[in-house]
Amino acid sequence: MLKGFKDFLLRGNVVDLAVAVVIGTAFVAIVTAFSNGIINPLLAVFGDNNDIGLGFRLVADRPATFVQVGPIITAGINFLIIATVLYFVLVLPAMHAKKRFGTQDSSVTDSEVLVQIRDLLADSQQSAGGRHEF
Repeated sequence: MLKGFKDFLLRGNVVDLAVAVVIGTAFVAIVTAFSNGIINPLLAVFGDNNDIGLGFRLVADRPATFVQVGPIITAGINFLIIATVLYFVLVLPAMHAKKRFGTQDSSVTDSEVLVQIRDLLADSQQSAGGRHEF
């Protein structure tokens, strides 16, 4: 029973991916709320009183020409927060678990696998009488 559970944890499949997407979506909502509540007001300190947030106007008379730099900085900070948490909470522990519990057969090289594929293809062509069936 525990071996099956270990195999499930260490193998990637569609269910694992679905769970990761749901958890990732929930985490993005948390980080977005953090950014909107804390980071955006901090970036707005550097903007003018008449403008919304950090940025600059291309044409002084037209408010529609305001280029917002704050959302770009916020998106970069969001990305760094999400990437850091995912790496240290999911990727790093999974790598350690695979090293500790995973069974990797490192004796087979890529070249050996390619040779085996070549031999199988040659055998299948000989059994088909040299014909190519597609």
